[in-house]
Amino acid sequence: MKFVHLSDLHIGKRVNEFSMTEDQEYILDQILSVIDEEKPDGVLIAGDVYDKSVPATEAVTLFDDFLVRLASRGVRTFVISGNHDSPERLAFGARLMRAQNVYISPVYAGNSEAVTLNDEYGEIDVFLLPFVKPVHVRRYFPEEKIESYTDALRVALSAFDIHPERRNVLVTHQFVTGASRSESEEISVGGSDNVDACVFDAFDYVALGHIHRPQRIGRDTLRYCGTPLKYSFSEADQEKSITVIELREKGNTLVRVRPLKPLREMREIRGYFDELISAKYYAGLPREDYYHITLTDEEDIPDAITKLRTVYPNVMRLDYDNARTRAGIDFSEAEAIEKKTPFELFSEFYVRQNGKPMDEEQERYLTALMAEIWEENK
Repeated sequence: MKFVHLSDLHIGKRVNEFSMTEDQEYILDQILSVIDEEKPDGVLIAGDVYDKSVPATEAVTLFDDFLVRLASRGVRTFVISGNHDSPERLAFGARLMRAQNVYISPVYAGNSEAVTLNDEYGEIDVFLLPFVKPVHVRRYFPEEKIESYTDALRVALSAFDIHPERRNVLVTHQFVTGASRSESEEISVGGSDNVDACVFDAFDYVALGHIHRPQRIGRDTLRYCGTPLKYSFSEADQEKSITVIELREKGNTLVRVRPLKPLREMREIRGYFDELISAKYYAGLPREDYYHITLTDEEDIPDAITKLRTVYPNVMRLDYDNARTRAGIDFSEAEAIEKKTPFELFSEFYVRQNGKPMDEEQERYLTALMAEIWEENK
């Protein structure tokens, strides 16, 4: 049986105040073209369908059109909510949609009923587990000790009726320890949202969402497919793709990727202002792409971004790298700080204030406090 794995569509997203709707419509058309070529039995959409819990009308219309076009092809579609989605809104009409082979996870209620499929090798159970936090799982399992995201996932999955002799597929949306993040993701404090990969051992394929960089975690069949589009310049060097999975007999799963080409690429260029606006420089560049431009002029250029947009209409971000911007802090050090977690930054601050690192008890307290604050402000 063949599946296509998608996630993190973030329909309705704006990047640096640029609407990505046209780009998203273009890439969804391309994904449908790949589906027409691959002719999968099912499509797995692993959360963050929308960028906001209350999506704009045009975002809902775009996803509705995508689902209708999938259903018209007779492709089973499995959808879960991610941390950006409202599970209640996404699940509206889910029972009616099952008649069209569109399966949307309901709001988490302590269990999950598998959708059972059949092929020449036997039965396949597809389980849908939307994004959950420890507080969601504790509600249904008050007798269990649930202190971490790993505990929460372990307990949640223990309630699933898994048949080990069958091939089991899980669609979920969590941060699995060891995954490589990008700037466009929502980062939790202190790594408190980490989930150990071992909790997924019972599944033949785990279709993960949440992380925007396509990657495997430990094994080929525990996988993030990544976003179909680039949503930050930290992803500029990535090749976006969708993942194709073929489940044959138990223990024999083939995984491959199909690359996607966006309507507009994300590019980073740097240099002197006069150099970058010269025809000799930009002649070989696709001028309609999205640009992050770093000017190296020592003097600020008046109204630089407006002038640059006469050559590069879609300049998303403008920075300077010169003696003034480097004063007091090294440019590379600033980049390093951006990559640190709040826990790491507070730990460094504590050392500077107290001349010694925190002890284990203080670290545990800080991690718990940050996690509590994070949950309260979600």
